[in-house]
Amino acid sequence: MSLEIDIIQFLTLNNTMPVIDVRSPAEYHKGHIPGSINIALFSDEERVKIGTSYAKRGKEESFLLGLEIIGPKLKHFASKALDIAVDKKILVHCWRGGMRSNSMAWLFEQMGINTYRLRGGYKSYRRYAFEWFNKQPGIIVLGGMTGTGKTEILKEIKRSGQQVLDLEAIANHKGSAFGGIGQLSQPSQEQFENNLFTELQSFDYGQTIWVEDESLSIGRVQLPKQWFEYMLQSKVICVWLDKETRIRRLIEEYAGFSSNLLAESICKIEKKLGGDNTKAAIDALSMGNYYKVAEITLRYYDKAYQKHLAGRPQENIINHNPLLNLPNEIANEIIRLI
Repeated sequence: MSLEIDIIQFLTLNNTMPVIDVRSPAEYHKGHIPGSINIALFSDEERVKIGTSYAKRGKEESFLLGLEIIGPKLKHFASKALDIAVDKKILVHCWRGGMRSNSMAWLFEQMGINTYRLRGGYKSYRRYAFEWFNKQPGIIVLGGMTGTGKTEILKEIKRSGQQVLDLEAIANHKGSAFGGIGQLSQPSQEQFENNLFTELQSFDYGQTIWVEDESLSIGRVQLPKQWFEYMLQSKVICVWLDKETRIRRLIEEYAGFSSNLLAESICKIEKKLGGDNTKAAIDALSMGNYYKVAEITLRYYDKAYQKHLAGRPQENIINHNPLLNLPNEIANEIIRLI
């Protein structure tokens, strides 16, 4: 007989056991526990049919329809579970910990697989994740104008043994209108939150966590509001580099991409840049003058970041002017500063 366990036990066992998510592909795609494997009891279309049957003919008829649908699939489900299970053990969940996970757990148990079901299902996982976002570890926010190279500095900080939360890597986006260029497609909002929770859960909250300064939105996903508000109230080290240095870094980072992609990104901030500046930037791009493109767009981004900094408690801002423009040197300097 399968064993029902709570979310804390479930996540602990997840360190050594695989998770099977038996919800439909659409539910899984919208958001799932990172690393889980989808063995859908019903396809999206089948789930709609059963729902319609339940509404029109009642529970008994919809149940019989469900049996008719899954009957031919039982061998496939069992074989796949045997392949996935580790030491004949497996974790399983559905949306609310109801009939779908119970049915699959029964099947897996018949195959000799010790099966652990998540009480409350995926819904309990989401609830637990949002509760986790209310925790307030000791964080230091790394700030700086666009082109400062904050991501590279954070990588060096991580290499030194510090804990680093890379929000842009989790979001598959660098934050600006140009931030999606060269990146993988972004996760759904729900999946972004799940991935963020998984990353946060891996940290030692007794030690400092470094994180890059971000807006509420990173591309088309948003930080949980409680975590964003906590970042705004935390200590920030703002690295200041001259505009020439930042322009050179932006050219190195983006000049290799197609002009069409860059032009589309410029147009995304047309209202902020103004019509004349947008036209000038597009014209400069067409002539391969990346220096001028970066110079024009930084007028907006620098102004926007200064406004962002002004919204923080000023006593929490530590300004730092690096001696050398090298990410590893800057990382060492600010670690010593803290």
